[in-house]
Amino acid sequence: MIRKLLVLAASFAGFAGAPAVSAAADYHHIHLVADSAAEAKAWYMTHMGCTDYGRHNACAAGDTLIIFFEREPTGPSVGSGVDHIGFSFTDLAAKMASFEAAGVKILEPMREIDGLFKLAFVEDPWGTKIEVVEDPEWLGFHHLHLRSTDPAAALDWYENLFEGERDSLKGRIAGLRYDTVWLLISRHEGELAPTEGRAFDHLGWQFPDLRAAAEEIRGKGVEFDIKPRPFTNPLGEDMLISFVTGPDGVRIEIVQPQA
Repeated sequence: MIRKLLVLAASFAGFAGAPAVSAAADYHHIHLVADSAAEAKAWYMTHMGCTDYGRHNACAAGDTLIIFFEREPTGPSVGSGVDHIGFSFTDLAAKMASFEAAGVKILEPMREIDGLFKLAFVEDPWGTKIEVVEDPEWLGFHHLHLRSTDPAAALDWYENLFEGERDSLKGRIAGLRYDTVWLLISRHEGELAPTEGRAFDHLGWQFPDLRAAAEEIRGKGVEFDIKPRPFTNPLGEDMLISFVTGPDGVRIEIVQPQA
């Protein structure tokens, strides 16, 4: 059973103390854009090992949902605040062979990094860049890799709102961990496009009490683009949803799933 039922022009001030409500945040979903939600869902189930979530526009990658907006993307993930996502496999060489046989677009061939893990880059048909790795310690949906003009400040911002566990992936890059999902941020020189409407539209976290969390979030100087409001998803599940904008134009949905 999926434990997490569904997956910011703001001040960087006021990071003192761990937030009581925000500490309960879990990583929840990613929302991608594709001109055919059914084809995108099938692609991720075939090539990334996702499972059917029982609705036409979503599949599950472990505890994280991948949800698809059905529309034409305005641009690829690269060039926005979310550069790529990552999946980990037990045998990357075999996975790469299957990609090649299926005609998956390969951006960079497989290589080994200091004997620690193997990696390669591919791209889905709608423009989301995907890092595929062989990391036996963290299998399945592996990471979110953001770009920022100030990675340290951006990482502090995410930790302040959504907590997570400070960690370093293989001792190479600092990040936050939400159970088995890593949030990593690398430096980017120059302008970054907002994520909304692009192949990777937004990130998603959940709180058990969104209205209480919203008060804390506003107290940290972050304004809501869409304040918490009721929403009924296509499965008939009642929930609360809201949106904020993170550093470097990253759109973020914050939800409270049905109890």
